[in-house]
Amino acid sequence: MTALYIGTCSFKYPSWEQLVYSSRTPDDYLAEYARMYASVEIDQWFWSLGKDSIGFPRPFDVHSYAASVPPHFRFTIKCPNAITLTHHYSKSNQLEANRSFLDTQVFETFHRALEPIHPNIGMYIFQFEYLNRTKMPDRKQFLQQLAQFFSRLPEGLVYGLEIRNPRWIDETWFESLSAMRVAPVLIQGYWMDDIVTILERNMDRIGPMVCIRLHGDDRSGIEEVTKGEWDRIVSPKDMELPAVAASVTRLLQGNRVVYVNVNNHYEGSAPRTISKLMKYLNLEKPYLIF
Repeated sequence: MTALYIGTCSFKYPSWEQLVYSSRTPDDYLAEYARMYASVEIDQWFWSLGKDSIGFPRPFDVHSYAASVPPHFRFTIKCPNAITLTHHYSKSNQLEANRSFLDTQVFETFHRALEPIHPNIGMYIFQFEYLNRTKMPDRKQFLQQLAQFFSRLPEGLVYGLEIRNPRWIDETWFESLSAMRVAPVLIQGYWMDDIVTILERNMDRIGPMVCIRLHGDDRSGIEEVTKGEWDRIVSPKDMELPAVAASVTRLLQGNRVVYVNVNNHYEGSAPRTISKLMKYLNLEKPYLIF
């Protein structure tokens, strides 16, 4: 299967009025969003790890999402950080191990909670923070733990993996993901290496599915400029986007399913960035399925 889905990271932004929505407070943000786009990244269930408990999706929210999108729509969903954090967040130097790290039962509970949108889930994304040697001794041990974890997860689902350790992303990394049947999730920003360079070096090592996340390096800086109004480009990436589009084209030529998730913090307005990317890709709509 070959498909391209270009969508945004999250969707509930009143400042997208006229860009995506009929007003700043539409009755159903997602339903209006789904008339324009065929995919969205959901991160509202990522921040799940509490001191003594784990938060899971509310049935009302999941049923609401299911009722708001057509059959062809796809969600890329960031899995709970209760699974991906090695240790609890702490302001002190004393680390407390996270007992639910890579816990398959936590994932299975999360997956069951999303049952109403199962037909629309395109990928489960496991996002890891930067892992220093205190949290993870080395990449070899990390890959061993990941292999055990993914081997125990339900079959027939699509899993994606994102890390924030730039030096770990090389030939061995992509080959390891392929062996685990896990899709690479690559982020542009957050001080990671250039995504186009990574893609071009490893194009032949990327499996049947990949997710590209376009973020920026200066989150607080762009927020200071936009003041929370995400309706205009304030940090143009006009030298970068054509190369991203060219890499996406090459990925599609390899008969892959490609997700491109665009964040407001990339240029200042995800919908406007998507419009630019569509022009570089010669697309009339932000998705292709063939």
